[in-house]
Amino acid sequence: MSAIDRITMTPDVCGGRPCIRGLRIRVKDVLDLLAAGATREEILADYPYLEAEDITAALEFAARQNDHTVLRSA
Repeated sequence: MSAIDRITMTPDVCGGRPCIRGLRIRVKDVLDLLAAGATREEILADYPYLEAEDITAALEFAARQNDHTVLRSA
């Protein structure tokens, strides 16, 4: 089952950037924390309004952003 439906993009929330469930925490914020070495448990402790599935959704969203066809020209 996909968690991607937890990602929202609303023009009046964070300038339309992808956010978690309409909250004012961007997908990028979660990804930056993970990249800096924060564990899921640490993120959930620091942001109690997030759920474990939100972190999964952020990772899934990022993975889908990089899944595109690469066209090469001669």
